Formats: sequence, structure tokens, C-alpha cells
Amino acid sequence: MEIPAFSDKGPYTITARSDSERVLLQDVLVGDVWIASGQSNMEWPVSGTNFKENDSSWLTNGELRMLKVSPEMDYVPRGESEHYGWKKLNIENLRDFSAVAYHFGKYLNRETDVPIGLISANLGATSIETWMSTQALDEFPQFEIAPKTSFRELERAFKNNTATWSKEIYYSGKGMQEKWYEESSGPSSGWQPIQVAGNTWENVAELKDFDGAVWFRKKFDLPKGFTGDSLPLQLLQIDDFDITWVNGKKIGETFGRHNHRNYKIAVSDLKPEDNLIAVRVFDAGGIGGFTTNAFWGNELLWGTWEYRKGIEIDSSEFKSPELPNVSPFSSPGVLYNGTIAPLTNLGIKGFIWYQGESNESRAQEYQQLFPALIKDWRHHFDQGNLPFLFVQLANYRQEVEQPAQSQWAELREAQSLALNEPNTGMAVAIDLGEADDIHPKNKEDVGNRLGKLALKIAYNKDVTAESPRFKKMEILGEKAVLSFENMAQGLENRNKYGYVSGFQIAGSDQQFYFAKAALVGNNIHVWSADVKEPVAVRYAWSDNPGNLDIYNSADLPLAPFRTDNWKISTDGKVFEKGPRF
Repeated sequence: MEIPAFSDKGPYTITARSDSERVLLQDVLVGDVWIASGQSNMEWPVSGTNFKENDSSWLTNGELRMLKVSPEMDYVPRGESEHYGWKKLNIENLRDFSAVAYHFGKYLNRETDVPIGLISANLGATSIETWMSTQALDEFPQFEIAPKTSFRELERAFKNNTATWSKEIYYSGKGMQEKWYEESSGPSSGWQPIQVAGNTWENVAELKDFDGAVWFRKKFDLPKGFTGDSLPLQLLQIDDFDITWVNGKKIGETFGRHNHRNYKIAVSDLKPEDNLIAVRVFDAGGIGGFTTNAFWGNELLWGTWEYRKGIEIDSSEFKSPELPNVSPFSSPGVLYNGTIAPLTNLGIKGFIWYQGESNESRAQEYQQLFPALIKDWRHHFDQGNLPFLFVQLANYRQEVEQPAQSQWAELREAQSLALNEPNTGMAVAIDLGEADDIHPKNKEDVGNRLGKLALKIAYNKDVTAESPRFKKMEILGEKAVLSFENMAQGLENRNKYGYVSGFQIAGSDQQFYFAKAALVGNNIHVWSADVKEPVAVRYAWSDNPGNLDIYNSADLPLAPFRTDNWKISTDGKVFEKGPRF
């Protein structure tokens, strides 16, 4: 169906008719749609920041619409998206929406008077390769390509019993026969204490190299004041298969070492105290047990459980069922297929992206992956070189006492290299982070900086949107003299004592020292008594370079950089192949 062009932004009521159906769309605005994606710093909600929206007129103008997409996975591209529907902005739905996306959309709407639709499609702790299509990943031999069968087809085949596997072994054993999942299943003397969260059973002497079934159990109370109809029980990842009971009732069964176990049990089946959860974990080779890092655990997983050995198997003789077996955090392609692919038929204005933390240890590899993702998404959306705006990693962790290698800095450099792609823009956040929090609370400035980039790149406004960046270096005696671009009306030093912080300098021995620096006109002079013949300079080259001083007249900080091309700590580190996903 084609709709004629509208002369105004609306709102409109649109009626679509066919022979058998009439569809009525009300309160429709004509504007621009942006997709906001990445990991937790893009996902981070407004309620997790210090920002409070007090402008009631802004909350009721109705020109910012939000769509939150559920992060789904698949082995092949899906045609439909799981989402929560378009929402008009209000205090309630604002709390749980991406803070970066909200501030970005608010800034754009105010500056352009164009209604803005924001699609939030992100998931914390995810690596970039999970967001790339199979076609893009084909260029990189380190990635295993997922099976060309959808989750739904695999699950249907399994339920129809077309998969041949060792059921007679899997569902047998003393534990199943004696019903160890029941509280009355024999003496407690057969059970031993264990910490399960993030602790594979290879760390237990009795279970080292054990394949087969190990039973785990623990008692828990219904949370005080709980009012829901069902209680969620998050067991996260278990290697390889599990069956889970609560108070003797089976509540779930999952195959696949990477799949997350998120079960529910009706509150009517629970007692206020001393409910018994029993989990039969079956390992068909390799490590076994609860494998998600304890950091991501919860009250149920933490603390002391009990375990007991069940049936032992020869893993070489055991045939495992073929089912989806993925992690949203690291399995290549699966989030693209389940979350981004369904959006590719939409007409959009562009993308904003905040991701990279999970690829820190493979920063050099990111130099190739990130541009590949940008090209990949543009190809699949098929709307030309759509604007792709991204956030460079903020300062994080404690300051160091001496210059050192920094994977965080190397990832920032990898991000900046994506600016070689057309219609890209980078929001520098080196001054917005927090030493002790990977999720800095100031998302308003991040959104506004992305908004400025959008004004320039997507809306062709004559604004200074880019941070100053290194241009060239000259050596004058014992000093390095640096010049820059994107200075707007010039550089400003905000250090009241006149010093300039954040610089390192090295000679041909590649030994870096913290340096003295001064702003001279629009150049910066850098020197150190420890380096008589300087060869290279680095700026903000650490996880957290501390307070920095240099901004352009548009209030944007100097972007981190290095003048050398010496070997970095992540050289040669790439995604490692292992068992399928």
C-alpha cells in the first residue's frame, strides 16, 4: 500500500481497507525514526541516572515516540520483531527507556521541530559479533557460522521426535528412580555443600572429569511482600542440560549449554519458607555445572547449595539432541538475526550506537569488525549510507601512576577509525565517565553530543558537532608541537593553573613518560625532562586519564589519540573458536 506525502507532521488518522479487513491507525505523526542499539550503556534506563524530567510541556507535546524491542536470537534472520508497541512519552514509560536514546531524541525534536521515533534494540554485555549478520561474519575466518536452521524449526523437529539421541540414558539413573527432587528422597548424608554460581564442577575433586548427571538442591523463601502470580527463577547458563523441580513439581527443562534458564513457578505452588529447588544437571562432555559468572547471579544462585552424583556416562557414546545452543553475549550473528533483521524493512533516518566494552580484550580485531557492522547494517536496510553515530568509550577505572598499556584506550582508537566510513560521527565521552562505575550516570550529555552530530550529518545544519581531533605533529628540539582540526572558534584550556593534563611522550625506545604540556595559540606543546629526543605522543591513553582540560569553543573535549603505530597489547587477539556457540 502506498500513502501519499503529507504536508504537515500531523497527527493524522489513517484508514486502510481491503476486501475483508479495515485497519484504523490513530494519532499518527510524520517524522524521523532512529534505531538506538548496543550494549548496557545504550540500554541503561533513565531511572538508573540522576536525571529528572521537570519540563511538563516537553512530556506532553507528543512528538517523541518510543518503541522498545525485545532482544531475541536466532540462527537465521527473522521476519517479525518482539516488541512492546509504540509509546507516547510520559513519566511512567520514560523511566525504563534508554537514557541515551531519550536525550538524543529530545535534543533533535527541539532543534528540528521534527517528530522523532526512537527504537531501542540493545542488550547489556553483548559483543559486536552478536549484532552482525552471517554475510558480514563470512569475511572473518575466526567466526563459526551458525546452522542455517531457525530456532523454531529445530524445536519443532525435537518435539516431533525426529532427532535421534540417547533418551534411554538421559532419563535414567538412580536419582530419577528415587525421585531426588522430592524432599523425602532419602537421607541428607548423600549430599555435599557447594557454591554453584559461576563454579563449574571441575573445581570439585570428586567431580573433576565427571560426565553425566549431578543433582543440586537448595531451600529458598518466597520474598517478603511478593505480590505476583508467579515467581521468576533465573538459573542462567547451565552446561549442558537441566531438569528443574520446585517442591517436587517439574517447572522446566532446557537443552544447550549457552541457553539461559529463566523459569517461573506459580505462587500457589510455593510456601512462605523452605521451598526446595532441585536441579539435575547433565553434562555430555567438557565442563559441567552453572557456568554464568557469579557477578550476574542472584539471591537464588548465590550462597550454599548441596550436590550429589547421579548416573555417570561415557560422553563419546552419548548422542546429544540438536537444539538452539547460543549465548546472546557472544554467539556470532544471533542478535542480528532475532532483533535487527526484523527492523530492516522500516524506513529510518539513521542509527546511534554505544557498544565496545565487551570487545575490550580484542580491540585490534574491533578495528575491522566495527566498520564491517556499519556497512552490514546499511546494506540490509538498503537506504544508502544511513547516518551511523556512535559513542566512544568513557573514562573508567582508577587512574594509573605511570603510563601503561590500556585495552580500553585501544578500543577507543578502534572506534575512532570507523570515522573513515562516510556519514559517521563519534561522540567523545572521555570526560563523562566514572572511575568506579562502567555505567556513568551522565547520559544527558552523551545524548546531546549524539544529537549535535545528527544535526550536522543527517539534517545538514551548520553546527560544530565534532570534538577536536589530532591532525599532525612536528618535533622542535625537545618539544613535540601538535596541531588539530574541528577546533570551531579555537581551543580552550580549562585548567585554571594553565597546565594541560593527559599527555604522554616517548623517544625511540618506546618508553612513555607523563609529560608537561601547554596550549600555545591553537597548538599544544608537549615535553618531558626524561625524553630529550621525542618521537611519539599519546593523549588520554589510559582507561581513565583523569581530569582533562582541552575543549573546543563548542564545549566538546579533545578526542584521545596517539601519534605512533607501535604494537599494542591486543595485537593478534581475535575471537576464539570453541564448541559450537
